Amino acid sequence: MKTIKVNASKTYDVKIGPGLLDKAGSAVRDVNDGQTAAVVTDSNVDTLYGSRLVKSLENSGYRAVKFVFPHGEASKNTQTFLSLVNFLAEERLNRTDVIIALGGGVPGDIAGFAAASYKRGTGFVQIPTTLLAAVDSSVGGKTAVNLTAGKNLFGAFYQPDLVICDTSLLLTLPSEFFKDGCAEVIKCGVIADREFFMSLKTPVSERLEDVISRCVEIKRDIVTQDEYEYGIRKLLNFGHTIGHAIELLSDFNIPHGHAVAAGMSVETAISYKAGICDDDCLRDIQDMLRFYELPEATCFDAYEIMQACLTDKKRDGGDLTMVLPVETGKCMLKKFSVSKLERVIQEGLEICV
Repeated sequence: MKTIKVNASKTYDVKIGPGLLDKAGSAVRDVNDGQTAAVVTDSNVDTLYGSRLVKSLENSGYRAVKFVFPHGEASKNTQTFLSLVNFLAEERLNRTDVIIALGGGVPGDIAGFAAASYKRGTGFVQIPTTLLAAVDSSVGGKTAVNLTAGKNLFGAFYQPDLVICDTSLLLTLPSEFFKDGCAEVIKCGVIADREFFMSLKTPVSERLEDVISRCVEIKRDIVTQDEYEYGIRKLLNFGHTIGHAIELLSDFNIPHGHAVAAGMSVETAISYKAGICDDDCLRDIQDMLRFYELPEATCFDAYEIMQACLTDKKRDGGDLTMVLPVETGKCMLKKFSVSKLERVIQEGLEICV
């Protein structure tokens, strides 16, 4: 097992290794002395792991209750959020109790936002069960739900008290879900560590603990410099400007990692067209996406993507910020005028055909 300490507005450990789920109760008890643990999960994850977590929590002296919602991005909305906070009130959770997110990014975001909001803040633990959540959404304190207008527009920054990543749970993920996480792993290499990026030519599945640990370290180092995303933390959005637009346009039928992969490809092509990165960088990134069988293009056109981008929280008045590679391992933030955005996106799409 590896333990990585995050020093943000709250200091907490990220524990990474096999066999941690059945020991989760004692690990949670080390950081929380409440009486009730509310497990928030989706219908798929509950079937697989819900009872094991509840048993571990009860063995550590908690009264364990569960809030289970239908699996999928469609549940990440204000209705689910309000149902959850009403459930917490009905179960009489106190501020000293703990809310535990069990699952991927959707349970993590909904549970985290509830923990930040209910009684102005309760205990919060993340137990990611997907590679994507392990390397990205479970660490860093971003919590949110989607609105009709766009993704993650209603939320809060709220750091967990603990993250428990049981790597043995990730080995049973369906292939497409595992690929989703690989997109975020590739992103970490592109923005911060060329050596790590190049190492991904050895499949992620063969060295999960090391790969997850390095991604968490990269995110930790960025978040501790800029927790509330005023500057350098925006680098973590590489691929997400175009990616979130693709998710929205697909009515969230294209999963996050696949959309981000296409977004990374298009944004790299935009960087190449602007003369910011060279042929080698473009080829490296697109080859890596191909190696992990991730999309390099999208069926949506420049006008559709531009319109979807205008709802994104990365828009600032008449400008929209994109993260563009300078080389693998180094990225920059570049603002584009909304008036020129469609043309810029079109130029990227033409290279990604």
